[in-house]
Amino acid sequence: MDEEYDAIVLGTGLKECILSGMLSVSGKKVLHIDRNKYYGGESASITPLEDLLSKYNLNNEGDQYGRGRDWNVDLIPKFLMANGQLVKLLIHTGVTRYLEFKSVEGSYVYKGGRISKVPADEREALASDLMGLFEKRRFKNFLIFVQEYNLEDPKTWKDFDARTMTMAQLYEKFGLDENTRDFTGHALALQRDDDYVKAPAYSTMKRIKLYSESLARYGKSPYLYPMYGLGELPQGFARLSAIYGGTYMLDKPVDELVMEEGKVVGVKSGEEIAKCKQVYCDPSYVTDRVKKVGQVIRAICLLDHPIPNTKDALSTQIIIPQKQVGRKSDIYVSLVSYTHQVAAKGWFVAMVSTTVETNTPEDEIRPGLALLGNIRQKFVTVSDYYEPVEDGTSNQIFISSSYDATTHFETTCLDVLDIFKRGTGEDFDFSKVKHTLEEDM
Repeated sequence: MDEEYDAIVLGTGLKECILSGMLSVSGKKVLHIDRNKYYGGESASITPLEDLLSKYNLNNEGDQYGRGRDWNVDLIPKFLMANGQLVKLLIHTGVTRYLEFKSVEGSYVYKGGRISKVPADEREALASDLMGLFEKRRFKNFLIFVQEYNLEDPKTWKDFDARTMTMAQLYEKFGLDENTRDFTGHALALQRDDDYVKAPAYSTMKRIKLYSESLARYGKSPYLYPMYGLGELPQGFARLSAIYGGTYMLDKPVDELVMEEGKVVGVKSGEEIAKCKQVYCDPSYVTDRVKKVGQVIRAICLLDHPIPNTKDALSTQIIIPQKQVGRKSDIYVSLVSYTHQVAAKGWFVAMVSTTVETNTPEDEIRPGLALLGNIRQKFVTVSDYYEPVEDGTSNQIFISSSYDATTHFETTCLDVLDIFKRGTGEDFDFSKVKHTLEEDM
């Protein structure tokens, strides 16, 4: 370990693994350390099931859940947008050759006490039970406008400049009602609150396009999930890093960051010091350099049936927009199952999560839990959400934010790209990604 590295990465959570892969592929010499014996940190997959039960101090309840080793339960499950930035980053680093993805079957939104499929194109808009006949036509015209909109071609603008005009003005232009705005913003554009309506419309329009393009790729929903769970991702990155000359060390204590003149110059572990120019890490390695900005509640639920009213989908996402349940932040529900090799035959793993707003967080996720039907076992965690105090450019310590309540990776990816830019001084060039996931599989 007593060598010099361009970068030392602390923690094998997904963000740190992607950054490690991006740095390795760009020619940097990387040392990657985790104090735990296992990969994944906060975002680990737990297997066998007995380990999950003991983590939550539950006795092993015999073999009622099938074979324990058939379970790979993600502590923070998130779906990948098929055409999204994370998939492009995974392809760019080459890690996809170690992974197999399966599409998620359903994408639903909650309205007025029931769930409906999220309409993502003109055909689905006309068939949707979320809107009346005239509203369907208005929404169809809105979707066509968004799909055809091109910043380079003012002819497609139709007197709407998306760089300066707001999303509220765009909704107004098409006469869309509150309900339609609600599911468009939260279930199609995946916005987490309603601040977006006051911002220039273009970024939300791009997000709606991404949803539609991702849906077009695999048909049933825009989301993908790795076989055997997200724990496969860090392990894939460990293999990748070895190819590029990187070094991974698990079960290695991190005692302190070595500083000189306000900059990090190394990491101390026991008697050893590894020298470096930069450190990338999650908040748990630098508790004095982060601030708590909130909490996230997550309930992992084991089910022996699909979620009711989802056409027996073996995997699905449901978004409960904030306004539907009188909240400031959305509630997210995800479901994966034995078809993704994350549960024993006939079993399902659901996750309900949200940003904590009260002193009784478990009450806050009730609307999500109520959609699941009979729950055989439930594991509830309330985690603190941390953000770095500094951006890292002066001390060269680049810290990721904690994982938010969303059930998709789009926000995770934005954080990774932001850290990459701060650390390297340049935006990641997505044009380097020449091939697609299908070619990789």
